[in-house]
Amino acid sequence: MSHVGVGPRSVTRSVAFLAAGVLTVPALAACSTEEETAGKPLAAQDIAPAARARVADGGTLRWAVDSVPDTLNAFQADADATTTRVAQAVLPSMYRMDAAGRPVRDPDYLESAKVVATEPKQVVLYRLNQQAVWSDGREVGAADFAAQWRALSGRDSAYWTARNAGYDRIEKIERGKNDLEVRVTFGRPYADWKSLFTPLYPKDVMGTPDSFNDGARRELEVTAGPFAVEKVDRGRDEVVLTRNPRWWGDQAKLSRIELRALPRDKRMAALVAGTVDLAEIDPDAAREPGFAAAPRRTATGTPLMGPGGSPRAGAAGERSAADALRSWAVANGSDEEAAYEEILAREERREARAAQERRRRALSGYEVRRSLEPAYTQLALNGADGPLADERVRRAVARALDRRKLAQAVLKPLGLPAVPVGSHLALSGQAAYADGSGALGGQDTEEALALLADAGWVPGGPVKEGEKAAGGQRKGSGQEEPEEESPGGDDGTYIVGEDGKSGDDGGGDGGSDGGGSDSGGSEDEDDGDDGDDGDNGGNGADGDDGDDGDDGDDGGNGDDEDGGKKGRTGENKAQGGAPGAYAPRGTAAPAGSAVAPLAKDGKPLTLRFVVPSGSGSKALRTVAERISGMLERVGIRTELTKVSDQSYFKDHIASGQYDLALYSWPASAFPATDARPIYAKPVPAADGSLNVEQNYTRVGTDQVDQLFDQALATLDEEEARALLRKADARIWAAAASLPLYQRPQLVAARKSLANAGAFGFETPVYEDMGFLKKGAQGARPPASPSS
Repeated sequence: MSHVGVGPRSVTRSVAFLAAGVLTVPALAACSTEEETAGKPLAAQDIAPAARARVADGGTLRWAVDSVPDTLNAFQADADATTTRVAQAVLPSMYRMDAAGRPVRDPDYLESAKVVATEPKQVVLYRLNQQAVWSDGREVGAADFAAQWRALSGRDSAYWTARNAGYDRIEKIERGKNDLEVRVTFGRPYADWKSLFTPLYPKDVMGTPDSFNDGARRELEVTAGPFAVEKVDRGRDEVVLTRNPRWWGDQAKLSRIELRALPRDKRMAALVAGTVDLAEIDPDAAREPGFAAAPRRTATGTPLMGPGGSPRAGAAGERSAADALRSWAVANGSDEEAAYEEILAREERREARAAQERRRRALSGYEVRRSLEPAYTQLALNGADGPLADERVRRAVARALDRRKLAQAVLKPLGLPAVPVGSHLALSGQAAYADGSGALGGQDTEEALALLADAGWVPGGPVKEGEKAAGGQRKGSGQEEPEEESPGGDDGTYIVGEDGKSGDDGGGDGGSDGGGSDSGGSEDEDDGDDGDDGDNGGNGADGDDGDDGDDGDDGGNGDDEDGGKKGRTGENKAQGGAPGAYAPRGTAAPAGSAVAPLAKDGKPLTLRFVVPSGSGSKALRTVAERISGMLERVGIRTELTKVSDQSYFKDHIASGQYDLALYSWPASAFPATDARPIYAKPVPAADGSLNVEQNYTRVGTDQVDQLFDQALATLDEEEARALLRKADARIWAAAASLPLYQRPQLVAARKSLANAGAFGFETPVYEDMGFLKKGAQGARPPASPSS
C-alpha cells in the first residue's frame, strides 16, 4: 500500500528504527500492569517461518525495493529505506527490534551491555562478541565506537551528518580491559542509550570527514554482517549482496540477494514474468485472483473480503449463463452483421480469458503475506494560522471524526485488525504504548458543534460577497493556482458541501481500492450494530479492540437502511478525473445529517485538504473523502486539492501550504529521542522564520517539551514510560495530530521462500532467509500474536 511516509531514522524518525528501547533497570513489580497497558501487536508477522534445516543452501533472492540508494551511509540526509535494508544485512547492530517492537540485544555482536554507574556520570559498559570481525580481519572494537561518536557528535561541522541525537550527550569513549570492552561516559544522562551504535560503521568510514562524506556513498568495502556489498549497479538498478566469508554466525542460507529498484506500478508485471521473488505490493494488486490461496485474516483466519463483504472474487471476465446464451444466439442468428461482430467479440473474450489464465498460473507460485507496518497514518491539522490556529476548531475537527470507521475503511477489506491507533509515540505492543486518546475524547457531533459555536462559527451565518474562505490559503502562498490541471479543465479541486451533497458516502473508490470502502454504501447511515461509537472515546481501548466484524455502516451490502436502495460505487466520472481523486458527488446526505455551512465575520469555514494524486495513493484519497464527509456533518467544508506525489511533502506539508493533510510516521523504540522533534514547540529562528524541526503542524507546548526532556534524562524505565504517556495525552489534547490507523503491510512472496515477507516490527534475520528444500514446508504463522 502506498502511503506518504516520513523519512529514514538517520534523517529523522525512521522506517529504520532498528535499535532498542527505553532503558536500563528492570521494574519487575510493575511488569504485569505495564504489559496490560502496552498490549500486544495487533497483527503477527507473516514470513512463512521455517527451521534452518528445512531451508536449502544457496540460491538468489530477487527482492523488489523502491530505489537504489544514493548513499550507503545511514547517517546522511539522503539515506532511504534501501540504505536501511543494506545496513541491516552487512553491518553490526548492538540491538535489533523484536516482534513486539521492543529492543533486544544482538548476540552476534554484543555479549552484554549495561549501565555500570550513574553518579557522577552515566557510564555504559559494552562487552563485544570476541568472534566479531570486520571483513578485512580486524576485530570490531572500541576504535570503531570512538570514530562513530566523533563523527556524529556534532562537534565537527566538516562531517555532513543528518542528526546527532544521543551522540551529542557522550563525553568520552574508552577502551576497557581489552579492545572488546567499551566504556561510554555520558556528559548528560541519556535514557535511550540503546539506540546508539546501530548500525555501527568501521572506523575506515567514520574516521575522517572525507571518508564519512564520500567513502560510503556508493560502496562499502569493509563490512561485518552475514552478507557483504558486492556492487551497487546503477545501470541495472540493483544492489547485489553476497555471502560474507568471514561471518562468524550461522552461515547465510542464500548465496546472493539482489535488491532491485522497481516502481510499485511495475511490480505485478515483474511477478507475472517471474523476475522477482519478493515484493511489497498495494491492496489492488493483493486482490489479484491468481495468488495462491485466499489471504486469511491475521486474527481470525477468515478469507480476505472483497467489495460487499463477500469473499474475494475468482477469475475476472466470467460471464453469466444468460449472457453466454445470448451471445450464442446472436452469433448464430440471422442478422449476419450482428453475428459477425459477436463472433469477433467472442474471440476477443476467449483471448482475454486465455491471457487471464496465463496470468493466474504465473501468480499461483506466489502468495500474499500480510501484517501491519511499524508505522501509522495521521491526520495533520496546520495550526500556524487561519481557523485551525484556534484550538477549539482543531478539537471540533477531531470530535467530528469517527477514527474507528476510518481504520475499518482501510484495514477491514484486507482482513487486518481495524483498531484505531491510540498513541502518537508508540504502537500496540511497544513498551511505551498506552491509549491516550481519552484526553481529547471520541466522536461527538454535539460537542464538535459546541466547540465551533464557542469559537464564533455560526451555522448559516452571513457570508460577505466576494469574501474568501477563512481557511484554504496559507500565508505566504500568494495566489492559489491549480496544482495539476487535469485534461478537460478540471483543476483537481472540489469543495465538499458546495453542491449540497454529502461527501461521506462510502469513499470514492468503492470496493476497488483495498485501502478504501468495502462497498459503495453509505458510510455513516447508522451505528445500530454496536450502539457504542458515540461518545466513548473512539479509541482502540474503548470498545473497538478487535472490532472488525460487521458494521451496519461499513460494508457490506450497499443497501440503504431505510429503503433498501442500492448504494452507488462513488466513482468520480468527471472528465480527466481519476477514481478516488475527488470527493464523491451525486449522493444526497440523509435528511438532517449535516448542518448548514459555518461562517464567521462574513467568511465561510472551508479547510484546504491537500492529497497526493498518484495511483498508489488511492487509499489516502479515500480516507480524505470520508473525513470530508464527516466534517460536513458539523458544517465544516473542505476543499480537496490533489497535487503530484513529488511535490506533496516538500512543497505542501513541510512548507505549511495546507490546512489538513494525511501522512505517516514510523514507530520508534526510542520515542523520547525520535518523537521530540515531531512535537517540539516551534521557535523563531535568527532570520525571523519559524524553526519547526519536524513539527509540520506548527503546534507545540512548553509542557510537552519538558516531559520529553525529563523522559530522556531519567534512567528509570517505568518513570520514563509514565512521562512519555503524559506527553502523549497533552499532544492529544492539542488536537493538531490525530493518529488514525496502523499501515497495512502486503508482500507478494514466492511460496517456496521461507523466513521473509511481512516482517511487522521485527528486524529481518537475513541469514535465515532462503528457499525450502524439495518436499519441505514452512510453518504458517500463528492465528494471532497471543497464540
